[in-house]
Amino acid sequence: MTLYLGREASKLWKRICAETTTEINLLAENWKYILAGLIFQYIHGLAARGVHYFHQPGPLLQDLGFLLLPELGQDKGYISEMVFTCVFISFFLWTFHPFIFKSKKIYTVLIWCRVLAFLVACQILRIITFYATLLPGPNYHCREGSKLARLPRPQSALEVVLINFPHGIVYGCGDLIFSSHMIFTLVFVLTYQKYGTRRCIKQLAWLVAVVQSLLIVASRKHYTVDVVVAWYTVTLVVFFIDKKLSELPDRTIGSTSLLLPLSSKDKDSKNKDSKNKEENRKLLNGNTVEPAEWRPRTQINGKNLEDANGVHVDIPTVNGV
Repeated sequence: MTLYLGREASKLWKRICAETTTEINLLAENWKYILAGLIFQYIHGLAARGVHYFHQPGPLLQDLGFLLLPELGQDKGYISEMVFTCVFISFFLWTFHPFIFKSKKIYTVLIWCRVLAFLVACQILRIITFYATLLPGPNYHCREGSKLARLPRPQSALEVVLINFPHGIVYGCGDLIFSSHMIFTLVFVLTYQKYGTRRCIKQLAWLVAVVQSLLIVASRKHYTVDVVVAWYTVTLVVFFIDKKLSELPDRTIGSTSLLLPLSSKDKDSKNKDSKNKEENRKLLNGNTVEPAEWRPRTQINGKNLEDANGVHVDIPTVNGV
């Protein structure tokens, strides 16, 4: 038993080292996209904090979801946050499964480049939307009479830049259309729908997304329109951006070596194979490699024949043809 565990541990360590080498090479090529996506997460938080300074509390708008779903109450508002946290952590861990599992379909760096591109596009639309029309927040701390409903004018630029994290994010008001929680949830679910391998998990993920939507409305953190708009906006954004992005490399056996640095011997062999393939392609298309190498070929009823010494001899046609 000890020998078996030691052998499996050795295989796992080699797999982690090989995957780490591959991912480091990918990160060296794509770090700008990762960094830009992470910086925009801060910009999105800064924009959400900024709209809070313009928020004006008022009476709740008439909402169909508020009429149909019972109110969870202020003391149970954490339930939707717990569901979202589970979704986020689960997806984050799944993106790193190539380091552990032998069966894999994605590269961690490339999948996060894709996810961040989806998030940034959706968040740009979100910022434009909630600054275009300011709605009175339905959350408890955004209602009339709450000390957090209005923010006093900032005393310095530093106060705005620091965005009072994490308190300023959790207790924000005014950034309603459309739900940021649903942006992350739907991007994660749509990504796993395409690159995940477990059908049962895909079905569970969609169920969790629906439950998350209902919990957000029941917690009065968003109006129903915020959730509905998120569903079709995020889906369309992911669909169109996914068409524009290049597809992820296929992680079949042997394809990983394409991402690893090649030695000079490997490069020479690869160049030689490429040259041979090009010559074969030309021959298959009826093109010769060099015009000087062309020789007339013997025909069944033909008139030309090339003998062993390369001399052309005229042959009379058969049957008088």
